[in-house]
Amino acid sequence: QVQLVESGGGLVQPGGSLSLSCTISGNIFSITAMAWYRQAPGQQREMVARINSGGRTDYAGDVKDRFTISLDIAKKTALLQMDRLKSEDKAVYYCFGDIRVRPGMFDDFWGQGTQVTVSS
Repeated sequence: QVQLVESGGGLVQPGGSLSLSCTISGNIFSITAMAWYRQAPGQQREMVARINSGGRTDYAGDVKDRFTISLDIAKKTALLQMDRLKSEDKAVYYCFGDIRVRPGMFDDFWGQGTQVTVSS
């Protein structure tokens, strides 16, 4: 059974940094792409950063130059390094995986979500 296990998050002051980790548990064939989404209270879930297996990255405009996504395929782990955090970054952050579970079988997976709070 494939699951995405998140860690990191917590409380940080404005201008501070946090790192989120997402590890794929279970046997898979390959990773197509991994991404981080976030959802603030009363808001829709939005994509924050995405990386594909080739290393190509995409970022939401308001986090570009502050957040960095990386992918260690051997460890089946995606990281999101968040620097210069702002109060508006406060949200529940979700890991997303576009994963090939076995040859010819693709599926999407979501992590359980981790809270990021930016406050003084």
